[in-house]
This record gives sequence, C-alpha cells and structure tokens, in this order.
Amino acid sequence: MNAKLIFTSAVLALALGMAAPASTQDQKQDNKHDHAGQPQKHAEQQPAQQPAPEQRDHQQQNQDRHSQDNQRQAQKQQQQDQQQQQRAQQQQNQDRQNQDRQNQDRQNQAQKQHEQDQQQQQQRAQQQQNQDRQNQDRQNQDRQKQAQKQQQQDQRQQQHRAQQQPPQRNQEQQRAEQTTWQNHRARNWQSDHRNWQQRGGYNGYRVPDTRFNVYFGQRNMFRIYGLPFMVFDGYPRFQYNGYWITLLDPWPGYWSNDWYDTDDVYVIYQNDGYYMYDDRYPGIGIAVSISM
Repeated sequence: MNAKLIFTSAVLALALGMAAPASTQDQKQDNKHDHAGQPQKHAEQQPAQQPAPEQRDHQQQNQDRHSQDNQRQAQKQQQQDQQQQQRAQQQQNQDRQNQDRQNQDRQNQAQKQHEQDQQQQQQRAQQQQNQDRQNQDRQNQDRQKQAQKQQQQDQRQQQHRAQQQPPQRNQEQQRAEQTTWQNHRARNWQSDHRNWQQRGGYNGYRVPDTRFNVYFGQRNMFRIYGLPFMVFDGYPRFQYNGYWITLLDPWPGYWSNDWYDTDDVYVIYQNDGYYMYDDRYPGIGIAVSISM
C-alpha cells in the first residue's frame, strides 16, 4: 500500500514538473507577441507627415541652384582645362621654336667654324708654300754660293798646280828674271820703302770688287814662280789671273833670296793703295800697282 502510494506520488510530481516549463514558455511567447504588436499599432496610430508646398518649392529651388552651380563649376573647370591645354600648346610651340632657333644657331656656328677652319687651313697651306719657296730659294742661293766657292777653290788649285809646274824657260830668261829680282832688293828697307801716302796716293787701275774678292785678298794666296814675267821701267812685273802686278817698292833685304819662287803671297787694298804681303814675313807690305 505504501509502495504504491509512493510510486503514484512520484509520477504525479514528475508530470507537474514537465508541465510548468511549457506553461512558462507559452507565457513568454505570448508576451513576445504582445510586445511585437505594440510598435505596429503605434505606427499605425502615427500618421505620415507630408512637407508643405512652400517647403517643396524652396527645396526645388535649392536643388536647381545647386544644379546650376554644378554646371557653372563644370563650365569653369572646362574653361580652365581648355586654357591650360592652350598654354601647354603655346609652351610646346615656344619650346619647338626655341629648339629650332638653337638648332639653326648650332648649324650657323658649325658652318662658321667650318669656314674658319678652311680659311685657316688655306692660310697655313699658303704660309707653308711661302716657307717652302723661301727655303728653296735659300737652298738655291747656298748651292750657288757653294758652286762659286768650289769654282774658286778649283781655280786656286789650278793656279797652284800651274805654279808647281812652271813653263820651261831658257837659261837666258831665268838669268834675266833672277837679276831683276836681286837688283830690286833693298839695301835699307826703312829708307828705301815708301807707302802710297808718301807716293801721293794710288792713281792706277782699280780692280772691281766682285773680281777682287775672287782673286785677291788674304784668302787668295799664290806664288810668283812660274807666272808670266817681264821688266817694266826697271821694276819686276808678273801676270796673275789676267792682271799685271808691278812691284814699285824694293823687297826687304832680310827676306830669303828665292822668296818669289818659294813663298805664298797675296795682294790687298789698304791705306789708299795696293800692297803685296809675303805670308812668311807678316807685317811687311810692298807697294804695287795693278794694270790690265
């Protein structure tokens, strides 16, 4: 009995426990529907407010002004863009013109430099030609001088060889020549000698300077031996290169007896007249006259 009672109580309690939550859940669902329906009801109770006609006109005007402002702003921006493009185009044109001028200037400068270079080359070529011509002229003159000098040397050598190989003379001629030279020897050189100033100056034949420099002077020595010889008014005279040279002064007594055969002599012009010197006895000049 008791066990059955206990079992029945437990089943009842369990059934009541399960029913309570479900009731609670239904109550919560009902409350939710109530709350959800309240706003809709409130919304239905609040009527929609419509703007007044004046307000709508004002809004339309604002929208129109805003649209016009936007159009003006767009036009202004377009104008600015066009102006900027024009300025950019003008700047490009200006840059192109500047570049063209620079290119033209460079071309002109290059042409001018080319002309200057050509002119300088022509000037240098002309100067070189002139220099070459001058050098050639100097070389020709040097060759002429050398040829003339060689000719003079050849003439001196020929004269020297001719002197070394005198023509054959007979004994009578040799004795007459030797007698003339010995008779023309000074006994006292200081008293017997007279220079051209003491003789009143030279008035005889003058050898042209061009020929004198070739045959006479200290550089043109020769020997009397073997040259054509004669006696003129008691003075010894010999022929040298077409000129007759007459010894007017006696020769010093201390010279060797055969100086006129062995010594080198030369003729110079000094102190208003011609003098002959013996290279073996420097400082003693014998007054001579020259004739053709």
